[in-house]
Amino acid sequence: MGQENCTSVTEFILLGLSDVPELRVFLALLFLLIYGVTFVANLGMIALIQVSSRLHTPMYFFLSHLSFVDFCYSTTIVPKMLFNILNKEKNISFLGCIVQFYLFCTFAITDVFLLSVMAYDRFLAICSPLLYMVSMSQKLRMVLVSGCYLCGSVCSLIHFCLALQISSYRSNVIDHFFCDLPPLLSLACSDVTMNELLLYIVATFNEIITIVIILTSYLFILITILRMRSAEGRRKAFSTCASHLTAIIVLQGTILFTYCRPGSGNSTETDKVASVFYTVVIPMLNPLIYSLRNKDVKESLRKVLESKLLF
Repeated sequence: MGQENCTSVTEFILLGLSDVPELRVFLALLFLLIYGVTFVANLGMIALIQVSSRLHTPMYFFLSHLSFVDFCYSTTIVPKMLFNILNKEKNISFLGCIVQFYLFCTFAITDVFLLSVMAYDRFLAICSPLLYMVSMSQKLRMVLVSGCYLCGSVCSLIHFCLALQISSYRSNVIDHFFCDLPPLLSLACSDVTMNELLLYIVATFNEIITIVIILTSYLFILITILRMRSAEGRRKAFSTCASHLTAIIVLQGTILFTYCRPGSGNSTETDKVASVFYTVVIPMLNPLIYSLRNKDVKESLRKVLESKLLF
């Protein structure tokens, strides 16, 4: 690669999803609607869990953190994306780009680990119901949640520090709608083999660890459910786990497709669509999945609304 084409950069230009002018208004309205639902649904879920004593259980403690993380990593991406769609200037500073990636990566990894912790929580609730509240103590809940945030921060910090070591780029134009690491590395002039290797290793390691925890938990859950004599008990247990499994399959599937494929550094239209799904759509879907399929959440919401209407 010719060094004469390599320069240090102070800002990047994000090409976005489409360069068709006629689609700008449509895309802006679509993503604004999605972000509005994400904003209201996730913060609404957090508020509902806080004010409803019925939801003061370990499961909803973890769900409130999942909603917080979903809201944060959507907010890291969508407002800037909307601004770029509606404006001709699509630039972002070098530091802003790196920080955006760091925050997004932190919250995304935290989200993945939170889902695995929630699987372990369901395992204890269904397989050891009598000891559940004792086993899933407040101290353990805090340790598990803190561990999720710590894993997200440390993994992201590794990529953040390595990205800062890149001294020059052959272009400052990123063919993406946010500062993701693979398209950023594809522009680097220096050798980024270590960056790409660590990206693949860290993503694959995190996925293996979380998937093993999830599969093991649900294997024991399935065995316990099949041993239940009560059909009503089996139905309730399956219903409790269905929302969580839906959220896991949707998120893990897109992350595996995007980051755990060797040689996925080049940004393609397919990668952009997958990225839209897990950065924009999934944070909106998670609170809807848990609320629409959960009787406790719907009942608590009904009581809160009724109490507000009475006043």
